[in-house]
Amino acid sequence: MGQGGKSRRLQARDGELGEAVARAQDGDESAFAVAYRIVQPGLLGYLRGIVGDDAEDVASDAWLEIARDLGRFKGDGAGFRGWTATIARHRALDHVRRQRVRPRGTTLEQDVLELPAPHSTYEQALESLSTARALELVRSLPTDQAEAVLLRVVVGLDGPAAARVLGKRPGAVRTAAHRGLKRLARRLGVQDPDTGVTDDGPRTLGEST
Repeated sequence: MGQGGKSRRLQARDGELGEAVARAQDGDESAFAVAYRIVQPGLLGYLRGIVGDDAEDVASDAWLEIARDLGRFKGDGAGFRGWTATIARHRALDHVRRQRVRPRGTTLEQDVLELPAPHSTYEQALESLSTARALELVRSLPTDQAEAVLLRVVVGLDGPAAARVLGKRPGAVRTAAHRGLKRLARRLGVQDPDTGVTDDGPRTLGEST
């Protein structure tokens, strides 16, 4: 499935989402339900990549906050998707702290260049998997790469929006997503569009490139 087709579908859904959010802010409860149905699948997938089986509980907490603060939101459908992802991430981190689970170390990119290679091959690799299997593989990545992949591919945010959610520069998030998707492609035996070579070596997802 091409990146262009996926982007067009997201844009269409974000238009519907923006209209639903506007109506919900005017008190239309059925419109809030529409917004929930559009956003929840990606949000839940993102949370499963962070907190695993506790994702639904964390999502419920996030939606309580989203509903409470809905009147404060300003923006379009894409902005709402990013806003809800930010709230969900905060609730997930709170959950992790309560569970006394130490997050894996991350690598903050210091100097980032534009990445010319397309992501479509890597995303097609993810789309060929069942949801459960894909999330299992993503969760095995370093934390920064896992979150970047989840926000870009599962939630459907663009680079700047994902960067705002994570509190990082767009270049750092773009690099993390690129590296994460590249590792997933290697694990699945997908040909690397950068080199045209399939990596069949014994390297695991958690190892550095």
